[in-house]
Amino acid sequence: LLLVVSGNTAPFFNMTFVYVPEDLELGQQAFQLTATDIDGDPLTYTISGPEAFYFSVDGHTGIVTLRNSLDRELLARLTIIVGVSDGTNEAVSARARAAAGLVGAGPSTIPPALLGGTTTTLLCAQNTELNSIIYNVFANDSDTGNASKVSYSIEEVIPDSTRNLWLFYILPNGSVVLNGSLDYAKNTFYQLKIIAKDGGGMLHNTLTFQQSSTYLSLTIRDLPNLDPRFLNEPYSSSVPENCALGTTVLTVTAMDRDTGVNDEISYSISNASVPFAINATTGTITVSGPLDREQLPSEEVWLEVTACEKNLDIHGKVAQASTLVTVMVTDVNDNKPQFYHCSLPSCNFSTSAQNTFRGTIIEHSSSRLPVYNLSIVAHDPDKGINSNYELYLQGANASAFTVSPSKIVGTGEVQLLVQDPSAVDYEISHVMVVQIIANDMGNPTDCCSTATVTIDLIDSNDHIPEFPQSTYNLSVMENSPAGTLISPDITAYDPDSGVLGQITYQLLPESIRKIFTVNATTGAVLVQNGSLLDRETRSIYYANLQAKDGGNLVGTTVLEITVLDDNDMAPIITGSYFISVEEGQNVRTQIQAIDNDKPGNPNSELGFKILPSTGEMHSKEPLDREALEDERGQMVVTVEVYDHGVPQLSTTVNVTITVGDVNDNAPMFLNHSYKFSVLEDSPGLFVGDVEATDADRTEINSRISFLLQRTSGSSNFLIRSFHLGPGYYEGQLSMDPDMSLDYDTLQEKFFSLVVLAENTAADNVGDTANVSVVVHILDVNDEPPTIPLDSLQDVDVRENITQHSLVHTLVASDPDTNHSLVFEELAVACFKGASSAREVCWDWFLLTPNGSVLVNSSDIDYELCDTVVLTLRVEDLYTEKGNRYSQNETLRILISDVNDNTPVFQPILDTFVVVPEISPVDLQVATVRAKDADSGPRGAITFSVVSVVLVEDNGASRPFEKLFKVVTTEEQDSYLGSIQVASNLDGSLKGQYQVTVEAQDGEAPVHSAQTVLNIFAVDQSYRVRLQFVKTVDEVQRPLAQPPSAPLVPRALTTVTKAGVYVVAIRSIEATRASQ
Repeated sequence: LLLVVSGNTAPFFNMTFVYVPEDLELGQQAFQLTATDIDGDPLTYTISGPEAFYFSVDGHTGIVTLRNSLDRELLARLTIIVGVSDGTNEAVSARARAAAGLVGAGPSTIPPALLGGTTTTLLCAQNTELNSIIYNVFANDSDTGNASKVSYSIEEVIPDSTRNLWLFYILPNGSVVLNGSLDYAKNTFYQLKIIAKDGGGMLHNTLTFQQSSTYLSLTIRDLPNLDPRFLNEPYSSSVPENCALGTTVLTVTAMDRDTGVNDEISYSISNASVPFAINATTGTITVSGPLDREQLPSEEVWLEVTACEKNLDIHGKVAQASTLVTVMVTDVNDNKPQFYHCSLPSCNFSTSAQNTFRGTIIEHSSSRLPVYNLSIVAHDPDKGINSNYELYLQGANASAFTVSPSKIVGTGEVQLLVQDPSAVDYEISHVMVVQIIANDMGNPTDCCSTATVTIDLIDSNDHIPEFPQSTYNLSVMENSPAGTLISPDITAYDPDSGVLGQITYQLLPESIRKIFTVNATTGAVLVQNGSLLDRETRSIYYANLQAKDGGNLVGTTVLEITVLDDNDMAPIITGSYFISVEEGQNVRTQIQAIDNDKPGNPNSELGFKILPSTGEMHSKEPLDREALEDERGQMVVTVEVYDHGVPQLSTTVNVTITVGDVNDNAPMFLNHSYKFSVLEDSPGLFVGDVEATDADRTEINSRISFLLQRTSGSSNFLIRSFHLGPGYYEGQLSMDPDMSLDYDTLQEKFFSLVVLAENTAADNVGDTANVSVVVHILDVNDEPPTIPLDSLQDVDVRENITQHSLVHTLVASDPDTNHSLVFEELAVACFKGASSAREVCWDWFLLTPNGSVLVNSSDIDYELCDTVVLTLRVEDLYTEKGNRYSQNETLRILISDVNDNTPVFQPILDTFVVVPEISPVDLQVATVRAKDADSGPRGAITFSVVSVVLVEDNGASRPFEKLFKVVTTEEQDSYLGSIQVASNLDGSLKGQYQVTVEAQDGEAPVHSAQTVLNIFAVDQSYRVRLQFVKTVDEVQRPLAQPPSAPLVPRALTTVTKAGVYVVAIRSIEATRASQ
């Protein structure tokens, strides 16, 4: 290339790539074209190409404005042809690329796109378990950076979002989870409005969040879990009695409340022995037996009908329901009235009817006076008008009486009334007979019943009773028991008949009847109250015996009753007997008594059951106060004194002996040993009580005092004595209020004490007892838990580890014996290197209450965060006193890198050209750059040439091998691949070399990526001469810079978009000389 130019120089561009924000508004400036003209000529700018319609250019200023809206997600890069002309040279054009978007995160212009359509229909069984994932939703956001991060939420649940929104929730990965129980009976479907929202980004210089929504229609599949239900309740109907078998009563209908199942239902009647049946399939109830309303317990028959589903429900039980059906059996006039011997309301009409009755009346009774002793009830079991009937009399004596009432409805009492008193005459006839006719006028075929009534007439009274004697002498033994017969046959005579001739007896005066009584019918005289017959008080009684007939006519006679002597006086003790003696001594005394029975006979002769005849008593051995049950020390000896009469009588006397107490017993504990327990750090707290007794019976001799024997640890306790009862004391053991015990510092967790019980009133100092008491000290949860440092050592976790994996188990300790420790996560911090990674790792790990650290996310990415710091603590749920929490501790989780990223080629902005004739081996003809997000050897990239294909100008393709090679060089944050000529190029070949370059990382599993470079092969006709205003030295100096940054070729490449090779640099004078 000869850098020699004469005349006007064409302008050139110094820009090839621009960025345009996709939210740029129409008419705003997108970028500005800038070209350089060495001659300083005015320039005119143009744009062209298929994608130039997005922009407009001001030809003079080169300012390009937006004409049509941009959408980065549809077209991220645009290529336009830009042109510039100085008016002298031919117009210069170049390809310019415009990228829609911003450097870094793109604006949030596109809402997340939910896959699966706007509405999804899903069938879900109503017994789906809680926490089941019922659907997975996924949304894609074509934006970049935070604007492409999608979060999900459930905005609305139809129906009744207020009540049902809690029923579902959605996980960060889009899984919709059931949070409650489904019930087909309450709702058969739910419609969930699911929102996908991006992480937000700048749109028109405003932070904007985009979102999309989709609907999940959840249809609940019904399962058999409900009992059937009867329709149109309550059920009632009527049917006449005596109707034909098979008569239809009514039809019941039940339905399966599980409407989505609609199981087959069968019917049955649960009642036993009812004259009805039901069709198991249709539910029609019919008459199945004879219907007699009068024989039924009630005219209303209650049927319990059960409806059962054919198949068992989901619980394996029979689904069934019951209802009551009321059937009214209506009356038919099929019964005649009948007569019963009873009185209302106690009649039992289920018994047989009667047709004969008997009554009585006094002769010549007044008109309308009823015949008495006559109980007649007429009854027709029919109902309403069917039970109307009339009554009338028939027979020879019918004219003497009338029947009342003359008409009855259903049931009524029937009376016979005297109508003609003169016809009722005992002297004419002792008996009269009438017939009562009951006529049912509504039933001519079986209308009537007849009752024959026999009436007995009663005669009048005209005679007085008489006794055979005017006086009777009688005797009776004193104290005879009630009912003792004194005289069996004192009777009077009355010739009247019937009741008028019947005699009743009584004694007069009335006061005598307290002692004696008479049989009112037979006249026999008896003892009424034998306790009042006391010969010693009264030996003879006089009484009148009265005889009264049925007409109240009276006759009397005199009774003289002598009381005979009996041995009824018991001996009488004279004096009282109270004796006092000290325990350990004997006792002696004399008993005296008298008998008031008649002197000189066996009834008054006395004997003693101690020492016969003398009445003296004495103790068999010295007395012991403690052997007596009486608290006062008294004993009572009962002495019997008896006579020699028949029956023998006796009297007893109590001899009270008081035995004085002597202090001759030592205290005694109730238990051989005692065991108590007490909480640590409980000054003054009650520990337990010991009990002791003293057998001595007086308070001063049985008094007990408790004290602690000096032993190891006894100074920590106090004991107080309390009186519980006679000779019964309690020692209350408690902690010393000034002492505090710490369970954790005690070597032995118990104290062995000796408690002494001392009789303070004892004559002998040694009257004491002792007992062993063991007090166990119980631990109180008062120490905070701790986390040992070896449990907080750093944890290494590989990125992309399986979710729910256990990565570490924390342990904690608590010196308390009874504790329940749970771990609690307080904060999460995310770091990438030394910088904060914000909240990217907050949900990566889960600390469970038992200390297990689990992987909670499948998104653990070393490239986003390499260190997670968990701030945590331990809580003791059983803490009773003090701090329940440990100190806050931190656990570092170090994320280790794995080879999970593929090399990424950077955009190729240059156009590569090679001139075969002047391209030696190792000449660099193109470059590529690539990055790998992994670290260390995993991110090390090696380039290689995979294939070379020459696409000639005529369209033919030819593959080549080892025509080019690539040299890999590591740069600061990427790798550079230098494409070099590997063998001499054929100058006769013209066209485009398509070189496929592969970038491969350095650790298994190996990842690779490929890109295709287009290298244009041209001949030397593409050489041009350029003239510089600089000296030769100034132009040559930049050529000495490193190959990556030669100034002149780079500037020329930028302007021409072509490969530039410098052939020679000469001064203008040397050029002219050569020409």
